[in-house]
Parts: sequence; C-alpha cells; structure tokens
Amino acid sequence: MTSAEVLTLLEQRGALLTGHFKLSSGLHSDRFIQKFRIFEDPPTAESVCGALAELLRSADASVVVSAAVGGILPGYIVARRLGVRDIFVEKEAGTPVLRRGFSLDERDRAVIVEDVMTTGKSTSEVVEVVKQKGARISAIGTIVKRGNATLDFPVSTLLDLPLADYQPDACPLCRRGLPLEDPGSRRS
Repeated sequence: MTSAEVLTLLEQRGALLTGHFKLSSGLHSDRFIQKFRIFEDPPTAESVCGALAELLRSADASVVVSAAVGGILPGYIVARRLGVRDIFVEKEAGTPVLRRGFSLDERDRAVIVEDVMTTGKSTSEVVEVVKQKGARISAIGTIVKRGNATLDFPVSTLLDLPLADYQPDACPLCRRGLPLEDPGSRRS
C-alpha cells in the first residue's frame, strides 16, 4: 500500500478532519486524524494494518507491543499477520505498565506498533516499558507519522504527513477564537 493510497483511505473514510483540535500531546492543530474511522471498517483496517505488518516483517518479532487505546487494534492485526503474540501497555495510576498478565523478558524481540504518531510520547512510554522488562526492540512502526517525533529508534511508517502543530500559548487558531475540540484518547 502506497502513501497516496493511505491518504486516499483517510479522506474517503472521513478520518482527516479540519478544525481546531487539542491533540493527545497537548499541542493544538488545524488537522486531526480520527483513525477509528479506518478501524470501524474491518476490511480497511485489515488492509492498512496488513501493509504495516509487511513493512515490519523483516524485524523478526516475537511480540507486538502497542499503547492502549489507539494502538490496540492495529497492534492486534499486525501481530496476527506476523504470527506473533500481541500485548499492550496501559496506564495504572498515570504510569505506563503491562497489566492483564502480559509479560516480556530478555528472549522477546518486540515490534512497537502505533496508530498515529505526533510527538512520539506514547511510543516512548512503550519503549521504556519494553526496555524495563529486558526485551529487545526490533522495530517501531506507525500507520501515520504526522509530527516531528524524535526517538532513539528508526520509525517505519505507511504515511509521513507533516501537519502544523502549535503550543497552546502560540496557537493562531486560539487567537482567532475558534472553538477547541478534544477528540484524543490519551489523558494524563
């Protein structure tokens, strides 16, 4: 699947929104990617996440690790396509952890799967959990990279879509008085 095809799917599914949004990172933007519009259609989710799995196949993973909530569905589909376990990191008292009996150890080769990456904060949290458990990170993959995330690992992406992000105190949309929407899933 090409970047152009991913962008077309986002547009066709109504997943690329325009307005004034507060992102999960706290930044503001005039664009928001509502990835669940892709995930609500199983054939589209299978196609997109299957393409991400192919990008990550050479990493020789033994487990896929993603961040709750947005990464759970793509993580599952990628893991199924790669034929490996699938687990996710979630917050407990504000701290990212493995719960539900999930575990990792030094034998594991983890592929971290993200849905939409802006600053890389969620991905960094997953990286830290994986490293704390002694597992090796084989690859990181995301459906859309929309920001300038800087991680210690290369990121494979289906669509690199740089979009404007603003600090809240420097947001031109706020200065224009546009109503702020908060559609993200990650909360502190």
